[in-house]
Amino acid sequence: MLTSKQRAYLRGIAAKEDTILQVGKGGIGENLITQVNDALKAREIVKLKVLETAMLSAQEAAAQLAEATKSDVVQTIGNKLVLFKRNPQEPKIELPKAEKKK
Repeated sequence: MLTSKQRAYLRGIAAKEDTILQVGKGGIGENLITQVNDALKAREIVKLKVLETAMLSAQEAAAQLAEATKSDVVQTIGNKLVLFKRNPQEPKIELPKAEKKK
């Protein structure tokens, strides 16, 4: 689970990233889930676009993909969504430390 500070940090990184995958009229299938998993393993952060022909909103697609890939939704804006999943073997993004509650 990401803190608001970590989510804000990841949003800043995502702003510079290109959209690499699209959710189309076929929706979310095994092929797309595999592509997202591979991209998350390589990059840790992935930006996707939900096309107008898709039967899902960006929020619905983000929730389904996050559940299927065991990743965190960083943000959804309009028809774009950003997912994050730490690579345990080779972490590439160093998140700010979560503050402990007193």
